[in-house]
Amino acid sequence: MAKKKDIKKYKNYINGKWVASASGDYFDNVNPADTRDVVGRFPKSNAADIDAAVEAAVGAAKKWRQTPAPKRAELLFTLGEILRANKDDFTKQMTREMGKVVKEAGGDVQEAIDCTYYTAGEGRRLHGFTTPAEMPNKFAMCVRQPVGVCGLITPFNFPMAIPSWKLIPALVCGNTVVLKSGEDVPLSSLNLVKACEEAGIPKGVVNLVNGLGEDVGPTLVGHKDVRLISFTGSTATGRIIAEQCARDNKIVSLEMGGKNAIIVMDDADVDNAVEGSLWGAFGTSGQRCTASSRLVVHRKVYKRFCAKLVERINKLRVGNGLESKTEVGPVINQGAMEKILSYIEIGQSHDKATLAAGGSRLTKGAYKNGYFIEPTVFTDVSPKMRIGQEEIFGPVTSVIPFSTLDEAIDIVNDVAYGLSSAIYTQDVNQAFYAMQELYTGICYVNSATIGAEVHLPFGGTKGTGNGHREAGTQVLDIFSEWKSLYIDYSGKLQKAQIDAVEI
Repeated sequence: MAKKKDIKKYKNYINGKWVASASGDYFDNVNPADTRDVVGRFPKSNAADIDAAVEAAVGAAKKWRQTPAPKRAELLFTLGEILRANKDDFTKQMTREMGKVVKEAGGDVQEAIDCTYYTAGEGRRLHGFTTPAEMPNKFAMCVRQPVGVCGLITPFNFPMAIPSWKLIPALVCGNTVVLKSGEDVPLSSLNLVKACEEAGIPKGVVNLVNGLGEDVGPTLVGHKDVRLISFTGSTATGRIIAEQCARDNKIVSLEMGGKNAIIVMDDADVDNAVEGSLWGAFGTSGQRCTASSRLVVHRKVYKRFCAKLVERINKLRVGNGLESKTEVGPVINQGAMEKILSYIEIGQSHDKATLAAGGSRLTKGAYKNGYFIEPTVFTDVSPKMRIGQEEIFGPVTSVIPFSTLDEAIDIVNDVAYGLSSAIYTQDVNQAFYAMQELYTGICYVNSATIGAEVHLPFGGTKGTGNGHREAGTQVLDIFSEWKSLYIDYSGKLQKAQIDAVEI
């Protein structure tokens, strides 16, 4: 644990230089497993820092846009190599600042590596298409062009993966960016940007502004020279951003909340379903937008499933994510802990559900200086209870009984969100019917609701987002605009839809 005088101060990255904030102020980045451990002090930036970063991005835009996409991609491939070489260090630093266990943090960094390699490959594609023109001696096609300056706002739960999902596609499409990192996890975004610098990405193309959301977010979202905002975070904040972007006619991509469910059919492998439910509900301490916060279980196996689930939950090892035996780390901060504990109280006093396991903050011994909550499960939950409807974003899951597959599907769909769903069954007919009827952006069979891969589109329906998808090639549609091109080599004026073509 660093002494106060040894705590490192970090800077923003603007126009190719590491610079202090115009405010001169800093905020502490603390370890949620032990709040006495200050990871570093980061600039508490203000509107002037955003203005400087946007100005740098505007200044770099033309040269970067005119750099051939394959050349942009070569730099991104180099970035992937740098991330891979530093994976172990970045992993440990992420666990220290965010709390997730080392294996999960390693997966987070690996996802950034995968995203970088995969998206770099698009630099030699960025496909448009050709199509027959309706007039003779005329050629028709379409291509992608950059959007411009992109503002990227990222959350705490995937400190390097989610910034990479936005940053790398934006860059390969020829945009310049201003990244506002999650204020609880600024070091991981800084590591990503330092790797961009090392890879040789030109000055001004990538800019990083640290700070509190309320201090810098509105300026970035409302800046006249920012053409696009890509946001991952809470639904409440996403709606505010969407309203501002609508007024300013900006492009906006939102990835927000989830209230995801696993269906467990009566023919399911119950042991496998329990393991999947544990991973889905308590991976990243339940702090995933795809977390399995509802377990919708057939009445024929309900008691057996609940007994096995509670037995396994009571054996989960909670602790510091840097310790090899830890399976569930802390939650991110005091506010998150209080919110989660308030929902546990709602589940007991308001919803009158059965608290079958967990339910308390851990405060003794190694837990006393951290934000630790016992993995918690409620049983005898009905679909309309608040704990069955509202996103808790912590290590809490609810088990809901059902009798028919159609009833289960209705339960899954009857929430404000539509991100991820899953079904455990050995019946291929039931599996395909569920995949058809579950109204979510992601659906798993015989797996949990978490575990997306970078080459498939990621996103959801309803309150989860605004129709865009990250990852895959579909993300290119966020960070590029279509341009249709018509080349008439007839040597005369031809009026489309007016001049008749003789056959």
